[in-house]
Amino acid sequence: KELVLSHLPETGFWGLVNNAGISTFGETGWLPMEKYEKFVDVNLLGCIRTTLAFLPLLRKYKGRMVFMSSVTAYFTVGNGIYSMTKAAIEKFCDALRLEMKKFGVRVCVIQPGNYARSTNIQPPVDAEQIWNELSAEEKAVYNKEYVQERSDFFNNILNEGCTTGHEVVDAMVDALISPAPKARYMVAKLKEKLLVFLCTVFPTVVMDSILSFALSKVKLT
Repeated sequence: KELVLSHLPETGFWGLVNNAGISTFGETGWLPMEKYEKFVDVNLLGCIRTTLAFLPLLRKYKGRMVFMSSVTAYFTVGNGIYSMTKAAIEKFCDALRLEMKKFGVRVCVIQPGNYARSTNIQPPVDAEQIWNELSAEEKAVYNKEYVQERSDFFNNILNEGCTTGHEVVDAMVDALISPAPKARYMVAKLKEKLLVFLCTVFPTVVMDSILSFALSKVKLT
């Protein structure tokens, strides 16, 4: 272990891990503006505020910055508000990684797959509660069957989540102490990695068709 850690400084501020995050379920019009503001404030601006606060020390000691993103930065299956903030984190880190290179500071992004069962970041959703909280305008467009089908679909995904999170922690540790950390650590199941690959290779119209078919078979009228 001494060989592995020999490159680390003995003193000074070395590592910053931005791990704070919240998640929710709902289509765009189902969520009030206040919820969008809260998610941006916690998931995105929270990371930026912390980064700016510790940036001078990280530059001074040539430290590490680790950010928690998600594979849903590439696609969304009902939690678009969460995906939006994670995609923004990815772009923020892309800029930061290039800017910090000249100071010897490494910027790493962790991209977990579905760990809802181990972290409880996203509890199961209640279709009845969602319907009751919809505005009159949204209820005029959607129906209860649609909300129930989407909720069931989302809950099934949550139930497939990993029950342990040690792989994500291992990636965070490697990003902090490895002599040659990766820019991105994708910690996900094979099918999640495959979906990310398809999203980056296939035309958008193809992926939209696939995801639209998977998301809902219930008609609005």
